[in-house]
Amino acid sequence: MIAALGMYDRPELRAETDRYWALIRDRLRATGIAARESLVRDDRAWMAGWLSPELLLSQTCGLPFRARLQGHVTLIGTPDFGVEGCAPGQYCSVLICRAGMPVPTLEYLQGLRFVVNEGLSQSGWAAPLAHMQARGLDLRVTLQSGGHVASARAVAEGHADWAALDAVTWRLIGQHDPVLAAQLQVVDRTAPTPGLPYVTAAGRDPEPIRAAIADAIAALRPEDRAALGLRGLVQIPAEAYLALPVPALPVLQAD
Repeated sequence: MIAALGMYDRPELRAETDRYWALIRDRLRATGIAARESLVRDDRAWMAGWLSPELLLSQTCGLPFRARLQGHVTLIGTPDFGVEGCAPGQYCSVLICRAGMPVPTLEYLQGLRFVVNEGLSQSGWAAPLAHMQARGLDLRVTLQSGGHVASARAVAEGHADWAALDAVTWRLIGQHDPVLAAQLQVVDRTAPTPGLPYVTAAGRDPEPIRAAIADAIAALRPEDRAALGLRGLVQIPAEAYLALPVPALPVLQAD
């Protein structure tokens, strides 16, 4: 079966992530579930795995959960990363631009080059779009990067002017890539939304997996829990994810 934790699986956190999975795996095996020895770190960590009937555990994003995965996955729970200003299990987007420039107003941002990580990203696309549209503003998308860290680099290197980053990813950039973080500055934060949920295949009982994850978080070494930023596991109802709108995919405009 497929098991992946790709969303925040930075190279610097591979050992901690693997120890976290080992705790989950051993608890699953103790209940009779044949959990795989190690996590997958290929395309099965993303849509290919989320859509597979062999999915045991993965972490997805709220936008693909409501836009593409209904009928294919069962919600397990949402990890709480203790994001500042957010309720347990929630997160937000951090709007960033290059350091050194005067922090622009949101009205000024709409005329600048926005880099999106991908069109099925809650934090990189849906949240900043809603944030701007609520103020009667728009986004001029000129680049698609393929990932939050890539978006941050695109802004730092001058290929784009601003981006919206997952708040947990932004925190990890500050901890593990201070040179990149120093080239960027925060403009604003979006409203909190439900965080990135753990899912399993449709029809699979989520209860033993939920219990194994909760036990594993509690059993993590304090230094591993701190490195991963994990505070616990929260049960956010699927309706809270589904209540958010599904935006149209971004259309790239000329730079």
